[in-house]
Amino acid sequence: MAIESPSKEDDEQWLAYWILYSFLTLAEMVLEPILQWIPIWYSVKLVFVLWLVLPQFKGAAYLYVKFVREQIKNRQNIHHQEKISSSRSSNISSAISKSSPNGKSPSGKSKKKFVDFILPKKGDHEAR
Repeated sequence: MAIESPSKEDDEQWLAYWILYSFLTLAEMVLEPILQWIPIWYSVKLVFVLWLVLPQFKGAAYLYVKFVREQIKNRQNIHHQEKISSSRSSNISSAISKSSPNGKSPSGKSKKKFVDFILPKKGDHEAR
């Protein structure tokens, strides 16, 4: 069994296979009205699945390394950069709030006055 083996390589092969097979199944479900008109679809699918699963070809590992891994790394890099930028902005806002106690700006005016100016009060919109 792949899960009991000490080798990590076959675990990656099977994980990649199941990920790609699930995508194939999902695509097949979505494209079923089109695929039913292609008479050799099931033969092509059988050959493709055999190429994915057979250890002689290692098709699933090949597709994973060639296409899926790059996408995952790109998304992780984007997520990591967003996380860094959000932590920087929260650090800046916390530094500003620490430098200005009681919610007041450095000039001494309350920040709440600006919010009150922008947001209408309950009675303001009824008078119009």
